Amino acid sequence: MEIGVRILLAFLVPQVARVGCQEDGGHEGCVPGFQVKHYQVAYSGPFQKGQALIQVEFDDCAGNEDITFEVSDPSFYVDGDLNLVPQRDVLYSSPLLFIHGLGAHADDMAQVEVTGLPGQLGHSLRSILGLGQMLPHRSKRSLLVPPVIVTENQRAPFPRIIGKSHLISRDEKLGNHIFRLTGPGADQDPKGLFTIDIDTGDVSVTRSLDREAIDSYQLEVSTTDFSGNIIEGPAILVITVIDQNDNRPIFKERRYTGEVLEGSPTGTTVMTMMAFDADDPATDNAALRYNIVRQSPDNPSSNMFYIDAERGDIVTAISPVLLDRETLPTTTYELEIVAKDMAGSEVGLTGTATATITITDKNDHAPEFTHPLFEAYVYEGSTGVVVNLTVIDRDDPTTGAGRALYSIINGDPAQSFEIQTNPDNNEGMLSVIKPLDYEATAFHTLLIKVENEDPLVSDVGYGPSSTATVHVTVLDINEGPVFFPDPLTVTRMENIPVGSFVASLNATDPDILQMQSVRYAVLRDPAGWLSVNPVRGTVNTSAPLDRESPYVHDNKYTAVFIATDNGSPPATGTGTLVIYLEDYNDNAPYVVPSVARVCEDAHDMNVAIVGGRDKDLTPNAAPFKIELGTQPGLDKTWKITRVNSTHSQIMLLHSLKKANYQLPLLITDSGVPPLSNSTEVKVQVCVCKKNKMHCSSAHSHRASLLVLLATLLLALSCEGVKMQPELYQDFIRFLCDVTLMLTADWSWRAEKKREKDNSLVPLSRFPAGQVEAPSAELSDRICSRLCWIHRWRVSSN
Repeated sequence: MEIGVRILLAFLVPQVARVGCQEDGGHEGCVPGFQVKHYQVAYSGPFQKGQALIQVEFDDCAGNEDITFEVSDPSFYVDGDLNLVPQRDVLYSSPLLFIHGLGAHADDMAQVEVTGLPGQLGHSLRSILGLGQMLPHRSKRSLLVPPVIVTENQRAPFPRIIGKSHLISRDEKLGNHIFRLTGPGADQDPKGLFTIDIDTGDVSVTRSLDREAIDSYQLEVSTTDFSGNIIEGPAILVITVIDQNDNRPIFKERRYTGEVLEGSPTGTTVMTMMAFDADDPATDNAALRYNIVRQSPDNPSSNMFYIDAERGDIVTAISPVLLDRETLPTTTYELEIVAKDMAGSEVGLTGTATATITITDKNDHAPEFTHPLFEAYVYEGSTGVVVNLTVIDRDDPTTGAGRALYSIINGDPAQSFEIQTNPDNNEGMLSVIKPLDYEATAFHTLLIKVENEDPLVSDVGYGPSSTATVHVTVLDINEGPVFFPDPLTVTRMENIPVGSFVASLNATDPDILQMQSVRYAVLRDPAGWLSVNPVRGTVNTSAPLDRESPYVHDNKYTAVFIATDNGSPPATGTGTLVIYLEDYNDNAPYVVPSVARVCEDAHDMNVAIVGGRDKDLTPNAAPFKIELGTQPGLDKTWKITRVNSTHSQIMLLHSLKKANYQLPLLITDSGVPPLSNSTEVKVQVCVCKKNKMHCSSAHSHRASLLVLLATLLLALSCEGVKMQPELYQDFIRFLCDVTLMLTADWSWRAEKKREKDNSLVPLSRFPAGQVEAPSAELSDRICSRLCWIHRWRVSSN
């Protein structure tokens, strides 16, 4: 076992040295890099911080300018004098340290062996080299594959040898094998990154590595014969990529914002800055330190804020008294923050961000009125803003600490005023919300208080300047007369005589201090029924009042009057008069429907139910009395039976033939005195077959009689019937009189028919029809014809 370890070290140390010398290509003279590749440090106890352990020899053959060194153990670093120095007290160290020197003209690595560590050396080396167990014992040969450490970002030329695989054999002939390398980075993605010399076992890298992309590779090394059969292995080859400080710290945002309340104690945390470094977090390459490099503005102190170098917390460094928003030159401060890696050393890379800090307001100043007394003037009867109250508040007007709230604390018992805050300028707008009356009160004194939305801090209170007095003077204007009561309601009977008294209007002038007169006039009288005395205001009728008029609604008639004073300029007022009209029995009742139908062979002798209608109201309307007319003989054929207070039943006492019959009726209302109306109901007796009703034409027997007389006259004239002239002349005159009488009667009935409801309550199963009276034009033509015949007969005789 000890022999194997010594052989391994014998090969490993020259190998590390060889990596650093690949670039020089064997030139003589100065060789850039470590002049000594292997160093030893004896461990006799914990290494003390700052204690120089050894001094390495490094020369880039160009003056050693801008050379950086990286140690595999971040507990150590190489100072400016090339001494290997602990950064802190180190109780225990790795048995092997690797120092990487990098400059513009050199890129090399050296090894430091720490001896005398507690425990067995063989065990420590075995752990570092990844052997873990005893080397396998073979009778002829064994494959030794030590781990490889490679620095990222190496420069050309490539390929560059970084390690070697060894075949240890007791045989003398060693050329009967081939080295083979497999795994990610060799024959797997990323392919071709590493290669192996098939004869010597030298492992090379073909291009620069990036630790931030892949920080280690695990490959397999094996040996095969020339036929491809595996002889030794596979053995694991671990290639570790050593970090270089090639990434700057990056802030997640370019600008950060924070705020702190004015008067905050020193050390109050405002915000935290956070940067990220992609380098190895186990090394100083990613050890960040924060610093404030600029504050704008830089007064009252250039160090108002402090940042924790390691955590990035920004805290206040100024006293609470100086951190006063109202006295500071600005409420916003801008800090330039720099994050530097390498634990803040001079060679560290930097990243920059801006922190904007706002000093927020607290309510430490009470608002104060600019004047103790404000004056306002307002015309009586008007509303709106009358005065703006101005205040001063040193706090931020955009916050609750500076926004003002106004209130009226005295002088407004009728709540005629209101005060609100103008959001644009924080002023108090005093408004009149109920019109003021000069005659009642010409002067008002208000006490106004102003406060903030937010409560004041405990050591600040509201003083006398937070209240103000407002004098409001009311200016007089000429006000229009006022009617009382409005509306004025009276009750009157319809149809009272023209000129009757209706009501007395009462309009008074509010301007009691001015002796003014009032005159009245009608402004709106829809039916033209009323007149008013312009001086006294008495209202009389100028036309009959009609409750049934379309201008009357719900028995009420409404008129509007105007009153005008003699002020300058004159002012007016309006008032309403409502007349409740009582009913007078001035409308006769009538019967509906006016037409009824019945089948001539009907077994049911009930013809129809008719009802009474009246435009008047109870008690001048129903109950109605409906009875047969006074013509003789009606009671032999017809009968009227009362159904209720408004309807009666018409009945036939015997069957009638198909024809149209005029049934005279008399209807009487219940008014005092009662009114009666003689009317007729046309009864059509029809032939009923198969649910159809066949009735005579709409003309009554009177029309048929007229036609019959005309036909008789024509027959007499055309047939040459002999008649004495005196008798014939009297007969013609009779026919003309009858024709004119019937024409007038039909015209009157047609007019009444249009005014009445013609709905029928039939008792038979057939619907009622509509009946029209003969036209007056037809009757005139018949009468003219008769007169012409008469003149022709006289002239011919």
